[in-house]
Amino acid sequence: MPTKKKLSHLDDKGRARMVDVGAKPVSRREAVAEGYVLLQPQTLRAIADEEIPKGDVFAVARVAGILAGKRCSELIPLCHGLSVESLEVTFDVPELEPRGKSPVRLHIKAVARITGKTGVEMEALTAVSVAALTIYDMCKAVDKRMSIEGVRLVSKSKT
Repeated sequence: MPTKKKLSHLDDKGRARMVDVGAKPVSRREAVAEGYVLLQPQTLRAIADEEIPKGDVFAVARVAGILAGKRCSELIPLCHGLSVESLEVTFDVPELEPRGKSPVRLHIKAVARITGKTGVEMEALTAVSVAALTIYDMCKAVDKRMSIEGVRLVSKSKT
């Protein structure tokens, strides 16, 4: 008879709890997450030309993503509070067709690193999500058809 796997975030009575990582060894950990903002070509041109009324979209979104990743445990109840050592948020801007009218996918990537007892997946995912939301917020007045898609964990490692 197969044994039922115990869920790590539930106690013996089925109540939510934070996992005890005290006995785990310290290791170097890295997580990579990505996501996309689907927007109109003219919106991307306005971002690149710094014509968005709210300011430098990429600079603000990068800082917002980094700050959110650092404060992940304040947003997600059972997430451990980590002292993130490195968190990078980058944007891969697609080439635009001269007269392109189809929506384009702006790629957002976050790489989080820590030396600790638990992973940094949630920090990387939160950084991507908040960077995407920041772009959405800053551009919503000029692009009513924007959407956020494909937020996912790409990889995680520990050494």
